[in-house]
Amino acid sequence: MPIVVDIDVMLARRKMSVGELADRVGITPANLAVLKNGRAKAVRFATLAALCEVLDCQPGDLLRWEAAGEPDGVPGQDAPLSR
Repeated sequence: MPIVVDIDVMLARRKMSVGELADRVGITPANLAVLKNGRAKAVRFATLAALCEVLDCQPGDLLRWEAAGEPDGVPGQDAPLSR
């Protein structure tokens, strides 16, 4: 999927657990895990705003676009050509 969710990065920076974030945002740990692991098909703006408020960050700190040919975790690098 071209949209990558970096909630785990912000959790590590804030030294916060998934359970604590879920409690503070007001969503279930299971729903947060779906979002965190990139399996969500959508996210409500209210949820995104709550995540940003609790993590003291911007939406761009949590979500990023990755071109289809880019390897995971290496934005900006060209993918190898296949023949």
